[in-house]
Amino acid sequence: MATKITAQMVKQLREMTDSPMMECKKALVEAEGDLEKAVDVLRTMGIAKAVKKAGRDTNEGTVGAFVTADGHKGALVEVSCETDFVGTNPKFTGFATKLAEVVADNAPADVEALKALPFEGADTVDSALTELIHTMGENMKIARFVVRSVQDGALSSYVHGGKLGVLVEFAFSKPATAENDAFKAYAHDVAMQVAAAQPVAARIEDVPAETVEHEVAIYKAQAAESGKPEAIQERMAEGRLNKFYKENVLTEQVFIKDSDQTIRSLGEKVSKECDDSISIVAFDRFSFGE
Repeated sequence: MATKITAQMVKQLREMTDSPMMECKKALVEAEGDLEKAVDVLRTMGIAKAVKKAGRDTNEGTVGAFVTADGHKGALVEVSCETDFVGTNPKFTGFATKLAEVVADNAPADVEALKALPFEGADTVDSALTELIHTMGENMKIARFVVRSVQDGALSSYVHGGKLGVLVEFAFSKPATAENDAFKAYAHDVAMQVAAAQPVAARIEDVPAETVEHEVAIYKAQAAESGKPEAIQERMAEGRLNKFYKENVLTEQVFIKDSDQTIRSLGEKVSKECDDSISIVAFDRFSFGE
């Protein structure tokens, strides 16, 4: 029995890909109603202009970040509430920032372990959260967190509008580099780059194999549509994969503040200024509700 393609399904695919309505409907029919497969159909046809995340969480809340003064430990946390009024309240956002500090200092295994940890002004994180719920009159929960630590290097964080948080890990050999103004500016710029450009990985070798395979399959299908010889099709697919890396891998991306540089070339420049070898190891990016 054929899957019924509803107007809502077509609308959702249009919102995700900015593609024409009739093409979205055809893609959904071909994909038998599978939204992700329909996106691939549109991409193979060269119709999809962009792919946006669907099903955004409607909860309100904030993302908090903390990095220790020496840059060796850091964390991101996401705390949710019911309304934007509470989500932007300094008491609520301050709790999130303090919670990130607790996470950075203790590296709990999960949210339940975090709730049992001591918290400033209360017995535990859980009791502090309960008190905040009673004070502000809204239900709240700790949605997720991530923690990082580094010895030969440093961490940098960036939070945009309380809804987007980034934590970046850098490696270098000289302890003095962490205090170098050139490095500090670079680390901040890289964190902002992650927030704005949404890379999928820090380095090419860190792109998940399944992501590469998925992209290559689409590029080969696109190349096959050209009708050109197989050798040329291979080069076309390879070229599109390289373009994917330039657009989606942090080190290969064009620097958002200077289009004449990539993040890689900027890092090489700063490394010379610091007389050290600075590299980006990894990053975490929390977009609230994802």
